[in-house]
Amino acid sequence: MTAIVTGAGSGIGRELAREFARNGARVACVGRRQGDLDETVRTIESAGGAALAIATDVTERDQVEAMVSTVVDRFGGIDLLFNNAGSFGAVGPIWDIDPDAWWQDVTINLLGTFLCIHAVLPHMRARDRGVIINMDGGGGAGGPNLGGSGYGASKAAVVRLGEGLARELERDGSGVLVFAMFPGFVRTAMTEGLVSTAARADWQPFVRDAIASNVGKQAADCATATMRLLAIAGSELNGCWFDVETDFDEVDRRRAEIAQDRLLTMRLRPLG
Repeated sequence: MTAIVTGAGSGIGRELAREFARNGARVACVGRRQGDLDETVRTIESAGGAALAIATDVTERDQVEAMVSTVVDRFGGIDLLFNNAGSFGAVGPIWDIDPDAWWQDVTINLLGTFLCIHAVLPHMRARDRGVIINMDGGGGAGGPNLGGSGYGASKAAVVRLGEGLARELERDGSGVLVFAMFPGFVRTAMTEGLVSTAARADWQPFVRDAIASNVGKQAADCATATMRLLAIAGSELNGCWFDVETDFDEVDRRRAEIAQDRLLTMRLRPLG
């Protein structure tokens, strides 16, 4: 198996890359900082795995397409794309937020995810197989993110993008599968940045309290949950949303019901 992991230079992305490699995958580690990617590759290779570091700005179409071509040339194909790269830099109410910072979050989270999907799909569709997993986050499928509207809105869009793609692939008769994964709260450089000032902490009290109480998930938890998802992945679950606390045994038992009733998706709650 060949896997691409974006945002693989640190945090959850690094743990995803390491977990895929431990399970026999050849991993393309993608991100903006070459040094961090090289460190991820070193940890993989020191454990006997195979990996490649490719510095890429996921918001630049030419760079993304070149990255995908490099992976295909090096490893012969692409079986898995995990869109993990993300940004949460704009913190505060909409009336105070810097529009450029707000748009930067949306651009990285949404456009970056789209461009990576767009680049890998020709290869996956030609082989009629592959898995795309998009990272959700606070404000995505679960509800609004107060003080984090750019991040939350873009993550909600990412979840809906994946659902729409799943339906399009089904209509096309494709065997490519699409999922969303929510990692829970994980303490990383990005989440620590959300409370780096008193004004930020005022709009992200959950993050402040989680850090102070030393609660939350580990980066490796998302990697473990992803492997459980891949073990049961199938067409009945196409387009579904999962998190690190999902009972995947129950999902496996109820897969027919999930497909019939379109469970584990974003939806309006009707009156009554």
